[in-house]
Amino acid sequence: MRGQFVAEGSELDLEFQRERQDAGPSKTERKAESAARQTLGEQLLELPADRLGALGLPARLTEALAELARITDFSAQRRQRQFVGKLMRQLDEQEIAAAQAALDDARHGAAQETLLLHAAEDWRERLLADDAALTGWIAAFPATDVQPLRALIRQARKDRAAAAQQPIGPTQRQSRAARELFQQLRAALAAQPSR
Repeated sequence: MRGQFVAEGSELDLEFQRERQDAGPSKTERKAESAARQTLGEQLLELPADRLGALGLPARLTEALAELARITDFSAQRRQRQFVGKLMRQLDEQEIAAAQAALDDARHGAAQETLLLHAAEDWRERLLADDAALTGWIAAFPATDVQPLRALIRQARKDRAAAAQQPIGPTQRQSRAARELFQQLRAALAAQPSR
């Protein structure tokens, strides 16, 4: 240190370490943050244009992202990604947090929609397979108008039995009643307060 030997753990060594800690983040930490912001900038391309516009990002960054989406050459894409990263580093923490929240919301919303569709499909199959499932549905969703639901279930079962008699074609579609049943179940599940 400054041309003289300093023993590890000595008073001078401890003073030097305190000075280094006060100096701010290390070069490695700065590079990691820079790479994270560049990756976040690239991920912003996943957002629809209206959501991206709602973030209120600087026009220069928005234009750079549009250009990145347009470019097909690998080297040009790499340079444009670096430029997007540079622009992302100029944003303040609130803008970064808003961008990350928008990405998380977009990803979470798609996952919720997928779960909703799977739940509706599962309920439809249970209702078509067993009469006792209707009792479970009514217990879970007491506001359901039971008569139209029973009529749809009955028609979907008839259509399924008739389709079983037909030779199987290349694309076997659900009947109209089964599709309407699915839509009603999906709407009821989506309206559920816990969702």
